[in-house]
Amino acid sequence: MSDVTDVTDVAQDQLRSFVERIERLEEEKKTIADDIKDVYAEAKGNGFDTKVLRKVISLRKQDVNERQEQEAILDLYLQALGMAPSLSDA
Repeated sequence: MSDVTDVTDVAQDQLRSFVERIERLEEEKKTIADDIKDVYAEAKGNGFDTKVLRKVISLRKQDVNERQEQEAILDLYLQALGMAPSLSDA
């Protein structure tokens, strides 16, 4: 019976450890998110368009080929909707 209790105690300790680590990381994530929000507010205060800035950050995360593929598809869709000049107009 003592072996079962030992195993249960170990499992409880592991579970508690995981929960506490996750809670700590969630708090760090919140702090970082607040810091990022502050940087965007600072950029906005200096006249930068934060919507565009967020798009730039998103694009920089992408692989060059992935970005080019998305841009090509976007151009195709815009042309199909008459929202961009067609290739023959260029």
